[in-house]
Amino acid sequence: MYRNTYIEVNIDNLQHNVEQVIKKYPQYDYYFGVVKGNAYGHSYKIAKYLIESGINYFAISSLEEGICLREDGITIPILCLEPIDVKYIDKCIENDITITVHDYEYYQELMKKEISKPLKVHIKIDSGFCRIGLYDKYTVKEVVEGLREKHNIILEGIFTHFATDGIYDPSWDNQLEKFEELTSEIDLSQIPIVHLARSQTILNHKKIPYSNGVRLGIIIYGYDTTPKPLPKGFLNTLRKWKRSYYNKKHHISKTITDAHIDLKPAFSLYSEVMQVKKIKKGSFVGYGRVYEAKEDMYVAIIPIGYADGFTRRNRGRDIIINNKRYPLIGLVNMGMLIAKVDETVHLHDKVTLIGEGIPMTEVAKYIGTSIYEGSSMFNNWVPRVLKKEGKIVEIDERKI
Repeated sequence: MYRNTYIEVNIDNLQHNVEQVIKKYPQYDYYFGVVKGNAYGHSYKIAKYLIESGINYFAISSLEEGICLREDGITIPILCLEPIDVKYIDKCIENDITITVHDYEYYQELMKKEISKPLKVHIKIDSGFCRIGLYDKYTVKEVVEGLREKHNIILEGIFTHFATDGIYDPSWDNQLEKFEELTSEIDLSQIPIVHLARSQTILNHKKIPYSNGVRLGIIIYGYDTTPKPLPKGFLNTLRKWKRSYYNKKHHISKTITDAHIDLKPAFSLYSEVMQVKKIKKGSFVGYGRVYEAKEDMYVAIIPIGYADGFTRRNRGRDIIINNKRYPLIGLVNMGMLIAKVDETVHLHDKVTLIGEGIPMTEVAKYIGTSIYEGSSMFNNWVPRVLKKEGKIVEIDERKI
């Protein structure tokens, strides 16, 4: 951490979140911890701590991620949600990575390949997301039957992915109906793991009776993205009536919008002041002369920028130094920021860019993105400092 710019990950909060989910929704057999994208930017090294809290399967998006987990000592099952080229199947077997069969041509390639040792497979169903997945019920039947007959193939699971939380639209209901149609030619009870639910599904819907697995993504990291209730007022009363009418008209199933689950964000981003200077009224700050000082003032220079993933859209927002908010001024540079401060700010003072007092939800809204992207956008060379009970337990520090 040569710049003292780093992401702090609160392991206690991550474990708390997993424990809260399992306590509130104990009816599943498989709790998939979704740790793709370097665990939503938190570091793949959180995996061992998630296992301690009850996660018994991991979901990732590439073979590279799976190998990374294995090399870090993870031994529980790992499912790659995205397809892995058939030419790397031996690598999957070597690292005990469960693969996803998502396409008929991919299935045919797999059937032609000699499988040397047991390989676990899950089938992806496209129930209306229109991304990857099988989308014809007779194809689903053929693939299920073919995989069961293939030597060393273990058909372990089947799943789909919902596009919305289905609170104010018919998409969720339509997708569930479509999934049931696409699997109507097979016996789901003969497939060991059926996982349809994701974070918002378990919060907003009753358990799907025939499913026994749930994929926990954003909820692990401390967020419930359920739309907030509309405040009181005449216009909002009309909006509520309109939503209710729309739901009845489109036969949208009853949903839950007040799950009351205690979640704690685990992600914070810190840096430090590397210079403080006083500039004169009329001075122009940074590239393009886009900010002019209206009076004599102090500025602080902070070592982080868009090359680290701190996007230029952060321009103008607040940061925190010594429990006080200060605005960023000028443009976000490749590796530096400039903040308008006061005489109480000094060299080496800690800077909170995301964290207590300036949460990810606020930052994501300001820069026009989601909390998913908010934590995932930072490059892996920004160190991840894992803390438990206030003490550093591990540092994930990659070379550039």
